[in-house]
Amino acid sequence: MAAIWGKKSSKSKAVKDRYMAKTIRISLDVMGGDHGAEVVLPGAEIALVRHPNIRYSLFGDEAVVKPLLENYPRVRDASTFHHCEVSVAMDAKPSQALRQGRWKSSMWQSIEAVKKGDADVAVSAGNTGALMAMSKFCLRTMANIERPAIAAIWPTAKGESIVLDVGATIGADAQQLIDFAILGGAMARALFSVDKPSVGLLNIGVEEVKGLEEVRTAGRLLKERPVKSIKYAGYVEGDDIGLGTVDVVVTEGFAGNIALKTAEGTAKQIAGYLRSAMSRSLLSRLGYILAKGAFDLLREKLDPRKVNGGVFLGLNGIVIKSHGGTDDEGYAAAIDLAYDMVRNGLTDKIADDLVHYHRGNFNDDAAETSEGEK
Repeated sequence: MAAIWGKKSSKSKAVKDRYMAKTIRISLDVMGGDHGAEVVLPGAEIALVRHPNIRYSLFGDEAVVKPLLENYPRVRDASTFHHCEVSVAMDAKPSQALRQGRWKSSMWQSIEAVKKGDADVAVSAGNTGALMAMSKFCLRTMANIERPAIAAIWPTAKGESIVLDVGATIGADAQQLIDFAILGGAMARALFSVDKPSVGLLNIGVEEVKGLEEVRTAGRLLKERPVKSIKYAGYVEGDDIGLGTVDVVVTEGFAGNIALKTAEGTAKQIAGYLRSAMSRSLLSRLGYILAKGAFDLLREKLDPRKVNGGVFLGLNGIVIKSHGGTDDEGYAAAIDLAYDMVRNGLTDKIADDLVHYHRGNFNDDAAETSEGEK
């Protein structure tokens, strides 16, 4: 997906200009996903048309990839190919994937290219658990980060927001939730070009007495020791996600993944209702023709391919997880996201924010304001 550029500081504009001019190197796990190379290669072609300064490192089985690659000469000419004998199965357990695919699978080698500095970012549509396990093992977590998170782009009534974690960490303590807030805030700054994104903790109500103890503790600490790089907005509820109440919604992976799957299912449900209603009678079909523009706009807004791609945050490198069942347009959106994260210096932003926070450089002005409100 294309980055949303709003009001920029001169520093963020300089970062953008630098990465627009340079080559963005993306490693692709060509064997990952339900359809493998048949989706990855055409998706890479679409993204390359949009971003001609991309160069790919392709990792996969030569017997499968090379014949298909000839159908995409633009990708072929902008790529280096690396043969891998092993591919990670979509139903493999993370431990099994590590034992069988470490060092030699297309998934591992695409991640390792980032570690070695041969690629700026890795993209895979493969098994989520295996991808996270390999990413953690290969890249390691950043200093002061205990667990990484998966961040998703969420379409809202106001545009887009970021929700994390959506599946990497089941259960999280207060400090991990604060770390997620810092990670999500850095991503919002990189993607939306917002100097100080608003961040909310997902809860069952906005009252201070509601919710799990860990969420309440995280909320209290964010008020007492505000993070300089974000604007803590308090608790948000489930309906606030779609309303776009805040730029970043923070939760642990169990609730986040359920929210994500619920939203995807609701979008499909609404699309099904519309198709059924529009084909019910001659009059309804005529109404559809007259309102086709509005329905096309709604269909595009509900299209999950437009926001395909979860970002693994908190690692010493960037990894993007594409939905395993997506098509070429959806995979291209995941590559677009990878491109934007590199172009806007995501890793540097996260590192800077973590250093400031863990050195105790809190937002003293905000802390005094919060204290005065008590």
